[in-house]
Amino acid sequence: MNNQHLAQPQGRASHTGKLNKQQNQDCVSAINCTKNKKFAEFFSGIGLMRLGLEKEGWSVAFANDIDEQKVRMYKAHFAEEDSRLVHEDIHKLSAESVPMVELATASFPCNDLSLAGSRNGLSGEHSSAFWGFIRIIEELKDRKPLIILIENVPGFLTSHEGADFRTAMLALNRLGYSVDTFMLDASYFVPQSRQRLFVVGRLERKIDKAPALIFSESVLRPRALSNFILRNPDIRWNIRNLPVPPSNLRKNLTSVLERFPSYSPEWWNQDRTRYLLNQMSPRHREIAETMINGKQWSYGTVFRRVRNSKSMAELRVDGLAGCLRTPRGGSGRQILFKAGKGKYFARLLTPRECARLMGADEYFIEAGLNQALFGFGDAVCVPVIRWIARNYLNPVLDDLEQALPEDLHGQKQPLYA
Repeated sequence: MNNQHLAQPQGRASHTGKLNKQQNQDCVSAINCTKNKKFAEFFSGIGLMRLGLEKEGWSVAFANDIDEQKVRMYKAHFAEEDSRLVHEDIHKLSAESVPMVELATASFPCNDLSLAGSRNGLSGEHSSAFWGFIRIIEELKDRKPLIILIENVPGFLTSHEGADFRTAMLALNRLGYSVDTFMLDASYFVPQSRQRLFVVGRLERKIDKAPALIFSESVLRPRALSNFILRNPDIRWNIRNLPVPPSNLRKNLTSVLERFPSYSPEWWNQDRTRYLLNQMSPRHREIAETMINGKQWSYGTVFRRVRNSKSMAELRVDGLAGCLRTPRGGSGRQILFKAGKGKYFARLLTPRECARLMGADEYFIEAGLNQALFGFGDAVCVPVIRWIARNYLNPVLDDLEQALPEDLHGQKQPLYA
C-alpha cells in the first residue's frame, strides 16, 4: 500500500467553541467559568481528548502540541484557523498564554514509560515533558485549573519500580491537588484492546486531613494499582467510587472494517500474504487454517513481533484489534487477516478503521497513511474520555461548585483564595 494513501473524509466536524466578548468578561473567576466548563488540552495530538470532552459539555479554550503533523491533522478536522492551538514545545510555552480554565488535560508522551520503550521514565527525552506541564500549572499560581486529568500507558505505574509514578503524584500534591487514579480499557466501548492509566487531580481550597482510603480492588483499580495506593499513604489521595462500564457497549471488529473487493490494491499480493501466513507459529497457523477452511468469512488482526530474534506474526481472533501503536520503522502497523471459503487475504488497517477503533468514526482525515497511523496510535479513545467526563469530571466540578462558600449577597465565592 502506498504511504500517501488518503482516507476519504466522512463529514467534517464544525466546532467553533469560541467565547464572545461578554463571556470572556464574565470569566473573571473560577466560579463564573464553571458554567462554561472550559479546558486546556496539553499534548493535544490530533484532538481526540477534545472530541470526547466536547460531547459531554466542555469547550476547549487552549490547546498545545509540539508535533507539526498532528497539529496539521487537528486543524484539518476542526476546520478552523484555531488561534487556541499553539504549536510549541511545552518546555518553551509561557504560562501567560494559558487562559483560566476549569480543567487541564495532559496525555504526555509515553515513549520512556511504555514496556516496549526505553523505560528511561520521567527523566527520559520524551516523557520528561510531564515536567513541562507541571511547570505550567505551577506558574499559573492563582489561576490553576480546578481539575487535572492525566493519561498514559500502564507502564507509568511500574516505571523505575513505581518511583516515577510516586514522584508524579507528589508533584501534584505540592501544587495543591489531591489525586485519584484508575485504569480503563477501551475494549469496554470499541473493539480495541487498549488499557490506559488515568490520574485525576482535584484542587483543594485548603489542606485538611486527607480523606480515609475507602475503595475496593476492581477492574478499574486492579491489584497492582490498589497495592500502590495502599503502600503510599503519604500521598494525598482522594479516591472516588466509580461504576464499572457495561461491557455490552462494545462492537465486534467487523463493525469497523471498510469493505474492499478482493481485487482492490489495498489487499496484499499472494506472495506477501503467504509470507505472513508462514511467519505464524504452529498454534497461530492452526487457527488461521481453521479460518481458511470455514464456510463463512472470518477476521483477525496480526502484529509482527520479534521472538527469540525471529520475526513472528501473531494472530488475534477474539473480535478485538490489538492496541493501536505508532508505526516506527514499519513495526506497529496492524494487519487485517480475512479468511474463509478456502481463501485468505491480508492488508494493513486503514486510517478510517483506526479512527473507528478510537471511537472517532467521523474524523476528517487528510493525511498519508503513516501520518494518520501516528496520529491515532498516540491518541486517546473518545468514548473512554466521554465516560470519564460523565462519571468523574462533571460530578467533581459540580461538587466543587456546591462546596464554595457564599458572600453576603448569596453569591458563590471563587475557589481560588
